[in-house]
Amino acid sequence: MFNGKLLQLQQSLKSLPGIGEKTAQRLALYILSQNKEKSYQLADSIKDAVDSYTQCSICNMLSESDPCFLCSNTARDSSLLCIVEQTRDIYNIESTQEFHGYYFVLGKLLSPVDGIGPKQLNLDKLERLVQEKCFNEVIFAISPSTEGESTIHFIAEYLKNTNVCLTRLSTGIPYGSNMEYTGTVTLMNALKRRFPI
Repeated sequence: MFNGKLLQLQQSLKSLPGIGEKTAQRLALYILSQNKEKSYQLADSIKDAVDSYTQCSICNMLSESDPCFLCSNTARDSSLLCIVEQTRDIYNIESTQEFHGYYFVLGKLLSPVDGIGPKQLNLDKLERLVQEKCFNEVIFAISPSTEGESTIHFIAEYLKNTNVCLTRLSTGIPYGSNMEYTGTVTLMNALKRRFPI
């Protein structure tokens, strides 16, 4: 349906996560139908953010400063390290106000099908960080998918000689859900990872 620059804009928007064909079309038309100044402002905001953000040299978090504001914060709990897949996971965990340690962002999960192996996870950097900072506990806050599980097991094996307590987030039946609608894998994880009352 679209052609020329409009099609180009639609394809660019469609490459964003969670944006399908129809949504990309609506967004493209919306951007073009707005006052040009508003559209330019959006484009400038994207360009400024892309130019301003880089990966923290310590934890790999996307940040405007290096080291990032979390790695620079000496008031955080230096005994805890939380391994996450993406920067957005840090913001989700921080919003709980329950975790006060440091982070390490993998950026990817192991996926041989997609050509993502151990080298793409910066495991040497992670091991150096764990040894230098002398963490007592490393927490895996990674989605319990097939790729997530294999990544957790691989990194746990990789770090086994560091004498650090390795833990993972609990998985299982979500709070407020009904047992009747709980899937087999979720129930299996809940049974495996039960804890005392």
